[in-house]
Amino acid sequence: MVSASTQSAAGRWTPLDRRGRPLGVLRLSLTARCNLACPYCLPDGVEPPGLLTLPQRLRVIEAAVALGARNLRLTGGEPLLHGGLEELIAAVQPLRATRPDGPGLREIALTSNGVLLSAERARALRSAGLDRITLSLDGTTAASVARMAGVGNGAVVLTKVLAAIEHARNAGFDPAQGALKLNAVIQRDVNDDQLLSLAALARERGLELRLIEFMDVGNSNGWQPEAVLSAAAMVERIGARWPLEPQGRAAHGTASRWRYRDRDPASGGAHLSVVASVSSPFCGDCNRLRVTADGIAYTCLFAAPGSGLDLRPWLQPDSAAAGLSEALTGLWNRRADRWSEERQEAWSTADPTPRHAEMAYLGG
Repeated sequence: MVSASTQSAAGRWTPLDRRGRPLGVLRLSLTARCNLACPYCLPDGVEPPGLLTLPQRLRVIEAAVALGARNLRLTGGEPLLHGGLEELIAAVQPLRATRPDGPGLREIALTSNGVLLSAERARALRSAGLDRITLSLDGTTAASVARMAGVGNGAVVLTKVLAAIEHARNAGFDPAQGALKLNAVIQRDVNDDQLLSLAALARERGLELRLIEFMDVGNSNGWQPEAVLSAAAMVERIGARWPLEPQGRAAHGTASRWRYRDRDPASGGAHLSVVASVSSPFCGDCNRLRVTADGIAYTCLFAAPGSGLDLRPWLQPDSAAAGLSEALTGLWNRRADRWSEERQEAWSTADPTPRHAEMAYLGG
């Protein structure tokens, strides 16, 4: 058993979980709704009752930041469906760190499928104070996009996402500074034929491509180990076309990074990243807390349904801030999750299909 907290360089105390991992990232879901129906996520389109209000969300963010969170990730569902997105981003600006080693938020990021990202919306997000945006695209042809997005007209989605990339760039999200990236979930025999074309597109547009292994999140996506194309296999395929140089994985990061040897390291499109949560888990230094749109806190993406902590009792108008802080500290101190590391053992037991909360609800 490790100590329950650690002191930062700034002299503040940060809670540690049972494996010595500090809280560092708050992933806050704004909605469980989505305008796509990606088969690896399969949102049901139903918003949970009792969504948090703007003041309640601010209280959650403030409490997490006070306990050590330095990065805020706004997710969904599709967060651009949330009408108060820009208002929330603007409202958390006073929580910014005033010095590099001091307390406060250092980055506010958004993950979106990009379909709804107009030029005007991109400018509004940037003006509100958003630092980084990651867009999702799982193929480069109309057919592959339709298959992976669960829609009838993949050409429309593809056109809108490609336009969203340029809208974000023109709004000031600079790929060379890591402010604009591209996500792609890769599933064996479904869209792995798109690997080279996705890498080529990212290189042409000066973007870092983040390739994500197909994960067993939720209970509806039909996940099987055989459907996973490992990150190592992805890197091998792309590296055979464009030689790559390993850059490693940053502490507490989710992605291992590679550099194209034929590109300037300082330029956009010079890097490729892979998220190997199935084949090479990184539970050992995971520092992410997830809070759903209706205020349920989870400490693992692969958590069981109903295992989260409902924060709403501490988010009422007459609730003291100390109560929420104590609840989050207690939750984090009890945390011992390492599902990705335990996956193989769990799948070989008498219960071969452990149930997880749905990704659209947890915020991915």
